Amino acid sequence: MTNFSHRLALPFLIAGQAQKEVWHNEALMQLDYLVQPVIVAHAPAAIPTNPQTGQCWIVGASPSGTWAGKAAHLACWTNQGWRFAEPFEGMICWSLADSMIWRFDGNNWSKGIITGQRLMLGGDQLLTIRQPGINAPSGGTTIDAEARVAIASLLTTLRTHGLIAA
Repeated sequence: MTNFSHRLALPFLIAGQAQKEVWHNEALMQLDYLVQPVIVAHAPAAIPTNPQTGQCWIVGASPSGTWAGKAAHLACWTNQGWRFAEPFEGMICWSLADSMIWRFDGNNWSKGIITGQRLMLGGDQLLTIRQPGINAPSGGTTIDAEARVAIASLLTTLRTHGLIAA
């Protein structure tokens, strides 16, 4: 048996362990910043100099100083200094700087990409997987310019929103 949980690396209490409250408090601190994490920003140019307790950042690709060797990790400032959490596939953070979700795919963080099969709001399906393209109207014996403009406008809007292919 390992001394840490598999996904969040939370320390386990072990029989006969001295100062169990230290390990318990460490686990609570990690839970505080790992459950529904909120980041100040992704890959800041420099390590923040005056972080507030509880603030977190996603470390950039080439960190230095205290963050060296922690690329892509979640760096959180606690009352005991920096704590780092290695990201795992599917980890999601809310970014205050972007007002978007950052998601870790197992290799890299991506911003604002949400995947799914359909979008439901209020119990109604609004979007689903993109449908095939629709050809613009052409030909015919009677030309109705207003109808063609309206249809072309609808097709443009559907393509712009990604609902049909171009």
